[in-house]
Amino acid sequence: MVQERQEDEELFRLRHELQAREEELERLASELDDTNRGVIALNAELEDRAAELRRANELKDRFIRNVGHEIRTPIGAIQRLAHLLLDRVDGPLTQEQERQVQYVVRASDELSALVRDLLDLAKMEAGRLVVRPTEFQVSELFSGLRGIFKPLANDSPVALIFSDPNGIPLVRTDQMRLSQILRNFIANALEYTNEGEVRVWAVAEADGREVRFCVSDTGVGIPPEHHPYLFEEFWQQEEDIARTMKGTGLGLPLAKRLAELLGGRVEVESEVGKGSTFCAIIPVSYAGREAG
Repeated sequence: MVQERQEDEELFRLRHELQAREEELERLASELDDTNRGVIALNAELEDRAAELRRANELKDRFIRNVGHEIRTPIGAIQRLAHLLLDRVDGPLTQEQERQVQYVVRASDELSALVRDLLDLAKMEAGRLVVRPTEFQVSELFSGLRGIFKPLANDSPVALIFSDPNGIPLVRTDQMRLSQILRNFIANALEYTNEGEVRVWAVAEADGREVRFCVSDTGVGIPPEHHPYLFEEFWQQEEDIARTMKGTGLGLPLAKRLAELLGGRVEVESEVGKGSTFCAIIPVSYAGREAG
């Protein structure tokens, strides 16, 4: 009799525990349903926001492309007319007139470079900028850059020096994009160097897999606290930095993105009053996806 009563009590206890667990499971299931409904609603909202962002990016890219192409036409006209004046097609120029026309040429070249940078950044953000690698000697790259900057170097008190790239292996990468990186580095160095030199050089890394392309100057240098901003787009808009650095803030960020596109990276060393060195470390052979 006592044993039967104990068994009944144990059975009652087990039934009570089972009922409590069933109630707990029902509560958890209800909470899970609520959570699932919340997640579904949140996902729907995120998808809507993502669609809005995609549309906004598409509109931005389209705007940049359209404006870029529209601006290129008048810029080209200005450049052609300025060169006609410098060629004396419409008659001789005074020394002052020639100086002013040369200023127009430089300003239009800078604006053209800005438009090109904007278009390239838009293409990279949209994943449309492709890599077309070819094999070339670094000496060929330097020769082309020397020709591009020769007019500026002739009128500048700063010496633009290209060191002989001895011992550099044959490079297989996108020569045009690598040239674009170095053009931005050189233009930046010339802008902030009042005396001394700007030196372009290259050296093979110890492992033989990469080449370090650098531009060193004897310019004003960059304070250490500004280094984190150097490769950010439009970083000169920061008020404290804008007092010491000029420009649109596109050249260095574009150089960084192009270097990454080629499978490489950028580095900078700078000291106030002693100058700066900007480097792009690029693989000897491009290993990414090539243009079809």
